[in-house]
Amino acid sequence: MSSSRSRRQDPGWRRPLLLLLRLLLMGVGLGVISGSALKMLAPQVQQGNVTLPAWLNLDLLQGAALTPGRQPQTTNNASTMATSLGRFETKEEITALSQRWRALAAAEKDLQASAFLLKLDDGRYAELSPDTALPAASSIKTPILLVALELLDAGDLSWNEPLTLSKTTVGGGAGWMASKPLGSRFPTHEVATEMIRVSDNTATNLLIERVGGKELLNQRFNALGLSATVVNNWLPDLEGTNTTSARDLARSIALVDTGEVLSTRSRDLFREVMGTSRTNRLLPGGLLKGLGGEQGEPDDSLMVKGYRVLNKTGDIGIAYADAGLIELPDGSRAVAAFLVKGPFNDPRSTELIRSMAAAMAPVLKPKPPLPRKSPKTVAPAPPQP
Repeated sequence: MSSSRSRRQDPGWRRPLLLLLRLLLMGVGLGVISGSALKMLAPQVQQGNVTLPAWLNLDLLQGAALTPGRQPQTTNNASTMATSLGRFETKEEITALSQRWRALAAAEKDLQASAFLLKLDDGRYAELSPDTALPAASSIKTPILLVALELLDAGDLSWNEPLTLSKTTVGGGAGWMASKPLGSRFPTHEVATEMIRVSDNTATNLLIERVGGKELLNQRFNALGLSATVVNNWLPDLEGTNTTSARDLARSIALVDTGEVLSTRSRDLFREVMGTSRTNRLLPGGLLKGLGGEQGEPDDSLMVKGYRVLNKTGDIGIAYADAGLIELPDGSRAVAAFLVKGPFNDPRSTELIRSMAAAMAPVLKPKPPLPRKSPKTVAPAPPQP
C-alpha cells in the first residue's frame, strides 16, 4: 500500500530527466569512440591508404590528432584552384633545352645569364643558373604587382583608391606620372597599369610606398618564396641594386596563374594589366623567331600562330630581363624568365635573351594530333538467290 502511494506521488519531471541523462551519456561515448577512430584514421588517410567520402574534410581528421589548442586548417579557394590548374612544381628536366641554353651563354664569356622555363601543366622544365640573383631592372615590377593584388584580396587596398604623388615617389626615366604636379592623385588601377604598360617608374614608387615601403615589400617577397627578389632602391635603379632571379620571376607569375596566391578576380586583373605591356622584342620576339617568324612582324603575329605572351621586360643598360606567361595553342601554359648582365648597352645581351627564347620553340609547339583511323568498310553480302 505504501509503495503504491509513493509511486503515485513521484514528481512528473523525473522520467524526462533520466532520459536526458542517458542521451548525454550516449553522446559522450560516441564522441570518444569517434575521436579515437579519427586519430587512428588520420595517418592512413594522409598516406593514401584510406579513401574518404568527398564531404569529409581531411583537415578535420588532421585536427583530431593535433595537440590541444591547435585549430585544424580549413581548405581555401586558392588551394582548391591550384589543385585543378596545376602548381609551380618541377618534375622532369628538358635536358636538351638546358644544354642549349648553357651553350648559348658559354659563347659570350663576359655576359652573365639566368634562365628558367616551366610547363605548368606537366611540370617539365629547363634551367640555366635559375637562382642566381642579378639586377632586376623593371622586371621587378611584376612581383610588385603581385603583392599589391594580395592587399586588394585582403581588403587592405581598393582598386580605385587614390595614390598621391610626393617628392619621394617621383622617379625619372620611363613613364609620364613624374611630369605631373606634386599632390596629383591617381587611382590605384591606373598606377598599376602604367607601371606595366609603359614601365612608369613613378607609378612603381607609388605602389612601393602604398604596400608599406621597401622593407615590408621585401618581407612579402620572402614569404612568397622569392628569395632572390629584393628592392633596395626607389626606381629608376640604374645601378642594378634591386635584384631577382629567373626562377623568382617565373614563380611570381605562376603563383598567380595556378591560383596558389590570388583570388580569381585578382588573377584576372593581373592578366589584364600584364596584357597591356608594350615591349615584345625580347621573350615574345625570340619565341616568334623560333616558330619561323621574321623580326619586325606585327605584334599580333604570335596570336595568329595561336600563342599569347603576357610579359614584362627590364632594361638598365648593364642588365636586361624579360619574363612572362605563355599560353599555348593547345590550351596549356608555361612560364619563362631570362636575365642577362653585361657591358653597358651591349646588343649581345638582348640577342642572347632572344636566342634563348627562340630555343624554347620546339618544346612549346603542340604535338600534332594522332591521325584518325578511317573505319573499315565491310563489303555488302551478296544477295541471296
